[in-house]
Amino acid sequence: MKRFAILTGLLGLLALTALVIHQGIGDIATIVAQGGWLLLALVPLHALPLLLDAQSWRVLLTSADPDENADLGFLWWVATVREAVGRLLPTANIGGELVGIRLSRLRIRDTTAVAASVVVEVMTTLFAQYLFAALGVLMLVAALQDSGQAWIILAGLLLSLPVPVLFALSLRHNAIFEKLEGAARQLFGADHRVVTMIDGARLDGHIRALNRRRGELLRAVCWQLAWLVSGTLEIWFALMLLGHPVPFWQALAIEALTQAARNVAFFVPAGLGVQEAVVMLLGQALGMDAQVSLALALVKRAREILFGVPALLSLQWVELRRWRRGRAREAGSA
Repeated sequence: MKRFAILTGLLGLLALTALVIHQGIGDIATIVAQGGWLLLALVPLHALPLLLDAQSWRVLLTSADPDENADLGFLWWVATVREAVGRLLPTANIGGELVGIRLSRLRIRDTTAVAASVVVEVMTTLFAQYLFAALGVLMLVAALQDSGQAWIILAGLLLSLPVPVLFALSLRHNAIFEKLEGAARQLFGADHRVVTMIDGARLDGHIRALNRRRGELLRAVCWQLAWLVSGTLEIWFALMLLGHPVPFWQALAIEALTQAARNVAFFVPAGLGVQEAVVMLLGQALGMDAQVSLALALVKRAREILFGVPALLSLQWVELRRWRRGRAREAGSA
């Protein structure tokens, strides 16, 4: 799996390099230079979508953390780390969730309840992303005179809708993690560390309890949809700085369908090449020059790096402190 991730990442990087060379490095650099230092404002602007994302998680953590030991500021930091791990590291979109569970233990001791909230959050995020992608397709249909291809995309979304629905039904009616625990026990043995870490029956119970709280699920989906829509500000503001302003609803079409493409191509580390190609195609469909579209994609990529790298460094700092404290406890007990 690791070799496959490295291979797809290299292919994506080669494709991105070829795109930049083909469109002209000098032309793209000139367009980016037009935006100037104001493009750096995209970095703090990204804090808003992540704050909304953290709030959606806070809703699902109500039963696990009624005293709000994990406040919104703490969950916002965890959300930044989760996104950085998911977007910048070859973890196939699951590493961020695992890191989020680990970091949450700094404030919430019930790991099973936190894990249940993350599993349910994945389910609600799937529904929010479907709604957002459908909204993006509708915006694209409104922008294009020839909307045949856009309707094909919408039909594909509708045909794949049973996937999150079946996932939600499985979480509600099947003991998925209890079965996984049984499989791990047979594979590794009852005393293995992996098996002792899993409490499948309790985790399934927490997930079913969360799924019965329909009000919390609906609020979580609404906050996540707000998080996705607010990410459109990045596209809209960047294009204004690059000298090609577009209406907000066209920026929404670009953001929604780019997100959908990255989710489909989850096996490509950081969506290298995939994100840039989709932004470029959508931009051209909406009347932008190829160089402007590619400049937008590169600015978006630069923002991901500038925002994500400090989040990853903060994770390393926390893990280093944990390691030092562990060593100090071992030395004291010795």
